[in-house]
Amino acid sequence: MPTDQSIQFILASASARRRRLLEKAGYLFDIIPANLDESAFHLEGLGSAEYTKRLGLEKARKVAKKFASRLVLGADTIVDFEGRIVGKPKDAADAERITRMLFSRPHKVITSVALVRIEDGLEIIETAITTVYPKKLTDEQIAEHIKNGDWRGKAGAYGIQETGDEFVERIEGSFTNVMGLPMELVEKLLGRFIAK
Repeated sequence: MPTDQSIQFILASASARRRRLLEKAGYLFDIIPANLDESAFHLEGLGSAEYTKRLGLEKARKVAKKFASRLVLGADTIVDFEGRIVGKPKDAADAERITRMLFSRPHKVITSVALVRIEDGLEIIETAITTVYPKKLTDEQIAEHIKNGDWRGKAGAYGIQETGDEFVERIEGSFTNVMGLPMELVEKLLGRFIAK
């Protein structure tokens, strides 16, 4: 671990999109993925926001336990379609099913952001919700989306940064939330503890 005092926090995520958003905002941070086994948590019956809060906090806690004096940022993002949690697709057929479902009616992207520091008992968790109003996709657009593989590893089987204008009519809320990290919320939370 670097001892460089300019390093502001640890990001408990391997997400390239989260890393890029934080770098673009000018933050200096270390990356230590939490590698949380989400199947080990009893999340049945939780609403979508509570689900993301639980996992976002657990990711931050897991890394913070190894670095008690460091500020750790954890996050969890899901897509909510009419109260159901939509995860990452398992394969191309699942990606097509998810795409057809989500791009029929509005859906929500929900991200909870947690900050944890063990040495002073700091634990903060807040949630951002963005509503996405999709365009009606043609069978050809769906087939092309599945073929090009942009759905891999993405909650809801799409990345707004790749498909934006083609797939989305409009959004209400944070655009970067749909990318995986609501930067307005992140900057508000981090602003309490560090100066850029």
